[in-house]
Amino acid sequence: MLWVFWLAAIFLAYAFGGYYLVLWVVSLYYKRPHQRGAIQPAVSIIIAAHNEASTISSKILNCLELNYPPEKYEIIVASDGSDDGTPDIVRSFAHRGVRLIEIPDRSGKQYAQMLARDAATGEILLFTDAGVEFERESLQKIISNFADTSVGCVSSEDEIVRKKGWMGEQLYVQFEMRMRRLESRIGSLVTASGSFFAARRSVCHTWHIDQTSDFFVVLNTVSLGMRAVVDPESVGRYGLVHSERAELQRKIRTIVNGLAVFFAHKELLNPLRYGFFSWQLLSHKLFRWLTPFAMLLLFVSNLFLWTKGLFYQVALVSQAAMYAAGLLALSIDRSSVWKPIKLAGYFLLGNAATVMAWFYFLSGEKFVSWQPSQRG
Repeated sequence: MLWVFWLAAIFLAYAFGGYYLVLWVVSLYYKRPHQRGAIQPAVSIIIAAHNEASTISSKILNCLELNYPPEKYEIIVASDGSDDGTPDIVRSFAHRGVRLIEIPDRSGKQYAQMLARDAATGEILLFTDAGVEFERESLQKIISNFADTSVGCVSSEDEIVRKKGWMGEQLYVQFEMRMRRLESRIGSLVTASGSFFAARRSVCHTWHIDQTSDFFVVLNTVSLGMRAVVDPESVGRYGLVHSERAELQRKIRTIVNGLAVFFAHKELLNPLRYGFFSWQLLSHKLFRWLTPFAMLLLFVSNLFLWTKGLFYQVALVSQAAMYAAGLLALSIDRSSVWKPIKLAGYFLLGNAATVMAWFYFLSGEKFVSWQPSQRG
């Protein structure tokens, strides 16, 4: 049990902070900068939407106001089984060149994106969600990264614009953005921001309707010998999810689809061919998804080590207190909870979602249908 305890502890330390620390140290000695240039290729902006009547008009207007030659970009909205009037709103912009692909039955976000990809004419495909707001210069900024021929995919950075909601998500997003900057600085991203990312048409040739596009497009990019980078100047702004239930559902769906992508591209784990990226993929994705099981091993082994001294007693009490605080945060009104307890709740929620996601994945469950998160 002593070995189990310390192996689990070391694994968790690496998964939660060690990987980030290693990236930071490597970035001090090795950087792989890429060129940016004032290029203006043809771009297709693809918006996959399901029942977005409350946001789609402002999203389209936001895209129409981008500082980019109007003749060089098009807007395509793929409505996935919307029954709230979303298609009619999109049609009202037809005179301004906005194109609608109406899918009568729910078929999934990736399916909608695929149909839009097939209809698109742009050299660069930009995928975005209806609830994300652009700055006027966002399109030109993200496209400028493709001046470097080694770049096949470019991710924006996420930014939370409202504080009301499940605040643990905000801290997670901030940490994730810092990690992606380091990955981009020394090599390639492992995953892009699904709400706002762009890719060359060539890396979107292979498509999967039952996998997460912001993940498999990056892996396609690396498979083709290119890299994915992040552009800190391109920011996608959105609000927080309204509740822990919404966050749980979102995380389960994201992780199940992520596991499908990971195991469908397991050849990228070969370091003899893909070098440093194989280690990044393993650390950023699989190790993170295994943390709930390592936490269980840590707790159970700690029970057997109670008599081994004060250190193990404090460790066990600390773990029990964290789990109790997390359960407390999830069972009462968040507005009245002390911030550290809120974070414990978010942490517990994330690990519960991961365990449930593994169960669904191993059971063969696929989350093709999607429900955009309600944010505010």
